[in-house]
Amino acid sequence: MFMAKHSTSSGWDTPRIIPFGPIELHPAAQVLHYGMTCFEGMKAYLGVDGRGRLFRPEMNMARLQRSAQRLMLADFDTKELQQCIMELLRVDRAWLPTRPGHSMYIRPFMFGSDGALGVHRSNQSTLMVILSPVGPYFKSGVDAVRLYLDIVNVRAWPGGAGQHKVGGNYAPTVQPQMSAMQQHNCSQVMYALPQGPDPSQAVISECGAMNMFFVFNRLHQTRTSTGGIITCDEYEVVTPPLDGTILPGVTRDSIVQLLKERRPDVLVSERPVTVEELYSAHQQGKLLEVFGSGTACVVQPVGCIVTSEGKELRLAAGETESSSRSDSGRPGVAGWVRQLLQDIQYGREEHPWSVPFE
Repeated sequence: MFMAKHSTSSGWDTPRIIPFGPIELHPAAQVLHYGMTCFEGMKAYLGVDGRGRLFRPEMNMARLQRSAQRLMLADFDTKELQQCIMELLRVDRAWLPTRPGHSMYIRPFMFGSDGALGVHRSNQSTLMVILSPVGPYFKSGVDAVRLYLDIVNVRAWPGGAGQHKVGGNYAPTVQPQMSAMQQHNCSQVMYALPQGPDPSQAVISECGAMNMFFVFNRLHQTRTSTGGIITCDEYEVVTPPLDGTILPGVTRDSIVQLLKERRPDVLVSERPVTVEELYSAHQQGKLLEVFGSGTACVVQPVGCIVTSEGKELRLAAGETESSSRSDSGRPGVAGWVRQLLQDIQYGREEHPWSVPFE
């Protein structure tokens, strides 16, 4: 594992790669009392050319830096940290999985390690990186999951720290997630942010571990050259906007870019989606797909959304591995983008987002 420590009096010490094991921490360390910690999630992949690869690592480094700044932890050089992570991966190269669909999970994290009680800037920061070989994030693999739509609990409020990957955004989601699993057999909770007293006007936020995408069928009429009118299908892929309450996911950003560049048959929108719009689109048969995205799951199709009333919004496109083609014959979005991302991540398609570390 990698470790580096910083103090306000002497700056950063010499970074070290040491055997994985427990760490010593002062009982008054601010991370233990005030949640002064932030982290990242990224992966290393064994490319088809036999080289280990990272996926857009500069985005993870920049996001970790922003999170650390939000907590007033020590600043660091993002390029230097990326090189340190690459060196750690080279040291532990033998642990990089060779099985298809598997990878090496990388967890950089940073915390206030100053042994002094009090809510103030930490005079000591510790930066670490640990690794773990992993397979699919959900037990179901890439088969569709069930989500519980929570209109009571809120993941992040405007003006808070929802756009940062800090520990305080995650620990409070454990209780709603366990409740959703026990009461509704749902793998994750999809949160909604209230916009007033009417719960139907709440806007979809994100899941505890995923950004959300919705695929709508928007029928529109087009006038032909002879003056006639034809009705055409149009896909709209919607993801909630980065309004400060939502984590700017690396996979989310990648999906938005790839769809805009390679799927002229779909309209990509970053806009709010209300609970009312979700219900209405499902009732009218216009909600074609729902899927989540994240480093851990990559792209995860959703087969059913369970409401607070216990109603199940089932999605035909998510009953299996997010059907590769829609009823109209067009490629389904979730399956298409998942395959393309994995082609890039494993080096099957040459792309600047895939960065070899050896």
